[in-house]
Amino acid sequence: MKTYLINHLRIPGDVPNLSALDYLDQVEATVAPYGGKWLAMGPATVTEGSWPGAVVLMEFPSREQADNWYASDAYRKILPLRTNNAISDIVLIDALPEGFTVKAWAADVRRQVTAG
Repeated sequence: MKTYLINHLRIPGDVPNLSALDYLDQVEATVAPYGGKWLAMGPATVTEGSWPGAVVLMEFPSREQADNWYASDAYRKILPLRTNNAISDIVLIDALPEGFTVKAWAADVRRQVTAG
């Protein structure tokens, strides 16, 4: 099952400094062995609430691959280039199973609530 990485990214001054650019120069090489790819990146149009900064959306073939990339020596080596120069909230979320519907999910929760 695919896993998605979502990064709520805030860069001071909205322009990456030289260290952050060094991170960007190197990060793709750390992701490639784990099958990661960028799906979307940039400022978001906020339709509800607030979201200062930008969004990075990545896809990995599995949670295991995403976890292995994040824990890899290659990524750990360059991680401070990002964490020292930007504010990030990063989450991993697994894709939904084939055929998933919100209505069916709500019905399952309703059954559990009324049974217990």
